[in-house]
Amino acid sequence: MNRYDAGQQLAEQLTAYADRDDVLVMALPRGGVPVGYEVAQWLHVPLDVFLVRKLGVPGQEELAMGAIAAAGAATKPIRVLNRDVIRSHTITTDVLETVTKRELRELERRDQLYRGGRAVPTVASRVVILVDDGLATGATMRAAIAALRVLKPAEIVIAVPVAVGDVCTALTLVVDSVVCIATPEPFYGVGLWYTDFSQTTDDEVRSLLAASSC
Repeated sequence: MNRYDAGQQLAEQLTAYADRDDVLVMALPRGGVPVGYEVAQWLHVPLDVFLVRKLGVPGQEELAMGAIAAAGAATKPIRVLNRDVIRSHTITTDVLETVTKRELRELERRDQLYRGGRAVPTVASRVVILVDDGLATGATMRAAIAALRVLKPAEIVIAVPVAVGDVCTALTLVVDSVVCIATPEPFYGVGLWYTDFSQTTDDEVRSLLAASSC
């Protein structure tokens, strides 16, 4: 099972959105893009990226103390924080701001790399399917949701292959629909659900976006 296989399985749960001109798949880079590519291909709808970055705890970068997301150059980035993690790891304001600034620079780099100045596609009044390769804390997805709402979509659908069950349940309260293939218990990590969880590269993201636009 790799991300492409997972995207195909996910698409089978999203057939109600196929062949609709009001639907847009937006994938969270980088790992969500191969998943989102397969979903978009199967549903015959457009694909784009929605830029979001996890704010990792220093020394434990996979543990999210929050996330930031940008809905385009014309909007201010939105930050969502995990207060429990910040308290339990005694994260100071200075550390939080340093990590935030670093990840903002990475957001800007990816915006230029993936879009090259191309604007965010029209989202207003459309159904947006936000895709990632999995959810652990859900911090990055919550940041994406908050930023996406600025663009006034008609509906927000979260689609992931694997997630913590409680995170999926919590997200159902803030979006229109959540589609998840598996919620293993106990949950040891997104990568353990895959047999191939190799890193998605920038070149792969660019290639998939280009292929999707053909």
